[in-house]
Amino acid sequence: MLALSRKKGEAIVINNNIEITILDVKGDQVKIGIAAPKEVPVYRKEVYVQIQESNKEAMTVSDLSALQNLF
Repeated sequence: MLALSRKKGEAIVINNNIEITILDVKGDQVKIGIAAPKEVPVYRKEVYVQIQESNKEAMTVSDLSALQNLF
């Protein structure tokens, strides 16, 4: 993991097309802004984990056999 220090108003650039800017810092909370192309999905980690878990549940063997019975 790369750890960087940034101040309010400063930014980092990832892969020439994603910019992360520090918008505000209050106590232990940091507000960031992310500018990325539309085709790049950006999720909070807890939402991303929920999506991954839902996708795994959707791919269970019993679900696949139920789909096969439809055809």
